Amino acid sequence: MINLGAFLSRPARVLIFWKYIDWRVFWYFVPSAMLGAILAAWWFSRVNIPWIQLAVGLFLVSTVFQYRFGKRKAAFKTELWHFIPLGFLVSMVGTFTGGMGPILNPFLLNVGITKEALVGTKGAQSFFLGLAQVGSYTFFGLLSPELWTYGIALGIGASLGNWIGKKILKRMSARSFRQWVIAFMVISGLVLIIRAIPELL
Repeated sequence: MINLGAFLSRPARVLIFWKYIDWRVFWYFVPSAMLGAILAAWWFSRVNIPWIQLAVGLFLVSTVFQYRFGKRKAAFKTELWHFIPLGFLVSMVGTFTGGMGPILNPFLLNVGITKEALVGTKGAQSFFLGLAQVGSYTFFGLLSPELWTYGIALGIGASLGNWIGKKILKRMSARSFRQWVIAFMVISGLVLIIRAIPELL
């Protein structure tokens, strides 16, 4: 449902942030990400692995220390070719957890992509990844009519949020943006950890 709602909101995000998209990262990321999403959806239809959520959650929480609470512009070296294997891995994890966006943020920040460029680039990447995810979910029978209803409602709300978000971004400094991104990554990581622990126990 999360992936479906996010997918339905992505065309609006792509249009709003079109001129900021970094197409270099897009082309390195998308082909392997679509392949990973299809394989993950097939796997997801057969198993549920909570330890994936736990690992991703711990990584996201650790970003607050990697970036020293937003003071550092980059936490580790990232090059464009890294987005090929990263696309595959992130799409696999994102298809399982519904949280692809937060996982990708540190790598985009590390190549100097921030603010509107980060939102626009992720929107374009996520749209094509979403095609593979939602198509695969449908093919493997994972989307019920009820989930489609919730997903459409979520997509409409997120589309409105994209428009409001662009206006807020114009007034925000790069450092403030980085701090907010890190805060949301930590919150997302904690949510994943909290969801995973009961299943592991």
